[in-house]
Amino acid sequence: MKALKLALASLAAMATQPLAAQMERVPDRLASEGEGPFSTLLIRGATVVEGSGAPPAGPVDIVVEGNRIAALHPGAAPDDVIRSAQRVVDASGMYVLPGFVDVHGHNGNPAKAAQPSYGYKLWLAHGVTTVRGVSFYFGPGTPDLSDASRSAANTIVAPRLIAYAVFGDKWSGGTPDTPARAREGVRWAKAQGYWGIKFFNGYSPAVFEAAFDEAEKLEMGTVAHLAQTGVAEVNAARAVELGLDGVTHFYGHFESLLKDGLPYYPEDYNYFDEQSRFAWVARLAPQAVEPGSEEWDDYIDYLVDRGVTLSPTFNIYSASRDVMAAKTRDWHAKYTIPSLMDFYAPSATNHGSYYKDWSTEDEVAWRKFYDKWFTLTKDFHDRGGRVTAGSDPGYIYQTWGFAYIGELEMLREAGLSPLAVIRAATIDGAREIYEPRGVEPPMGRIAVGKLADLVIVPENPLANLKVLYGTGHTRLNYETGAIEQVGGVRWTVKDGIVYDAHALLADVARMAEEQRAAR
Repeated sequence: MKALKLALASLAAMATQPLAAQMERVPDRLASEGEGPFSTLLIRGATVVEGSGAPPAGPVDIVVEGNRIAALHPGAAPDDVIRSAQRVVDASGMYVLPGFVDVHGHNGNPAKAAQPSYGYKLWLAHGVTTVRGVSFYFGPGTPDLSDASRSAANTIVAPRLIAYAVFGDKWSGGTPDTPARAREGVRWAKAQGYWGIKFFNGYSPAVFEAAFDEAEKLEMGTVAHLAQTGVAEVNAARAVELGLDGVTHFYGHFESLLKDGLPYYPEDYNYFDEQSRFAWVARLAPQAVEPGSEEWDDYIDYLVDRGVTLSPTFNIYSASRDVMAAKTRDWHAKYTIPSLMDFYAPSATNHGSYYKDWSTEDEVAWRKFYDKWFTLTKDFHDRGGRVTAGSDPGYIYQTWGFAYIGELEMLREAGLSPLAVIRAATIDGAREIYEPRGVEPPMGRIAVGKLADLVIVPENPLANLKVLYGTGHTRLNYETGAIEQVGGVRWTVKDGIVYDAHALLADVARMAEEQRAAR
């Protein structure tokens, strides 16, 4: 079991989390939670950002029949369509975007967020209508697939849930440490209903190659967190060569670009001491070749040519640049439940709570690390590589929903244009999920025939992504002198069902207040 333990140590084991079978059951959706779907839903007067990178256009009336977009009418819909609509949403002066896709989701555990609807409602309140769980829960007997099924039927309040299994987790067949067992484990995951496999490192190249090949044959996606425990043998370049579809986080990139072949670690380095691990992650960047060098450019071109997808999840490590800022975000007081704040606090056991003695030197090293990581991602994107948006929430002061908008802001910081950020969050995320199945995704764009997954926002997110946060954006009104909170998603439409984002956030605030009162 050594390989599996090492592979899972970087997340599941280090989190010391109880089995998700002990999570509370997601309650059935009440009649008061979301309206629809309708025979005809009409969204009137919107400026549409359709998701492919095309510029905004409006006003447009969007006609939804059931759970599909039936028509787009520049200017206004015909009078008979307006009269026959069961439900009309007045989006005059507002912006409508495709529902966001979070390609790197996890749910809570009993220690930090025992009710899964806490995360599900926060995702929806921030316009996230599809989440790929990698995985949603760790351990056998977990409700990944049942939650996904209930969400598909819209019997719970949740985004569309696409469940991946972690390689070797959940399966009772033992460690998949040979090519034959690797294929068997992938076939098992497919038979259960998982859409893909998430890999940690710690396996031989032959095992990876067999697993990737079997997943491709079965039309399953593959994504990897190439942790330091195995990256000396399988870095990102090697994993992509073996057939990997997607690289998440930063792991494996700089190890593919080292000047001296192997990274330097000090004599007292200990991977299982997370402060040591993450402090030295930042010190890895200077050991890699410089942007613009021949080796750098060759690596970027190689990734693009191989068609790999990068989901960087910049936000999840952003506290490393400024811990004080991360723990005092606007939303924590009202929307982050106390048990989650407890989990975030410096800890010797909780995964990601590694800043036990985090210094100025550590933060400066991480800021420089981000500069190089941003450049790698931007170079990859500019040469035609696909970049997607994932939030990896529930760790390091990154609360569901809010973390996703933080990721969009950081993609912008990396140099992607606002339209490119929205594309990463919509159609490109959808394509990363559906491409292994050999089909164009049913959502991700505002187009006739697509699923009615939509985000309706009062302010222009292309001008300011901050207006997507549930807490909105602080603005001084020069005429009145008042300090105003503007923005925030107004409605999220999933499968033709209209959710009031304000009501979702109020539910989450009640969960937080009830837990505080119980304490």
